[in-house]
Amino acid sequence: MILDRAELAVDVLDAAHRLLGCTLEADTEHGPVAVRLVEVEAYRGADDPASHSFRGRTPRNAVMWGPAGYLYTYFVYGMHFCANVVCLTEGVAGAVLLRAGEVVSDPALARARRPTARRDADLARGPARLAALLGLSREQNGVDLTDPGSPVRLLAGHPVPPSRVHSGPRVGVAAAKTRPWRFWVDGSPAVSAYRAAVVRPRGNQVAAVRDDRGRE
Repeated sequence: MILDRAELAVDVLDAAHRLLGCTLEADTEHGPVAVRLVEVEAYRGADDPASHSFRGRTPRNAVMWGPAGYLYTYFVYGMHFCANVVCLTEGVAGAVLLRAGEVVSDPALARARRPTARRDADLARGPARLAALLGLSREQNGVDLTDPGSPVRLLAGHPVPPSRVHSGPRVGVAAAKTRPWRFWVDGSPAVSAYRAAVVRPRGNQVAAVRDDRGRE
């Protein structure tokens, strides 16, 4: 069953909790691939300096202003895409980064799409791997995840019991780095390891670099 848009039109922290245990399914050239979400990371708007929407609306981040239930993808490091689910009410920016998932579709197809993964738990472990496995890139930016006819669909799962949901600092962000807005399902082998941001000088600027363990 497709997740109802109303369940995502809430604060980013509530949406992050609801997304755990849901299934993200994408149509690929070789067939559907699906993962059960086990790790997410919340980003609000104007009060969250780590969010892409912190400094206002741009052509790049326009999808973050809603409505809820749409996919927001972006390109990082000149090589990877990351995928987010838009939440909050229309006109208020916010999204939840999809950090990791467990494959719940044909495992052979998943391995064929990510042949360099050393084990099944690594197929969608980390946001770049998850997006690559599902084929999420610039072309999928702005698709409606709550539309049954969409090429990428968000399926409702049983809410994860609060006792199994852990939280901690977001991975690899320099701004608001102590906010415990990363949430994961305890015991899942697909959850990525925590790595703090690596801050290094770059000309007259400071760059924060995400370091997702085992990224290829």
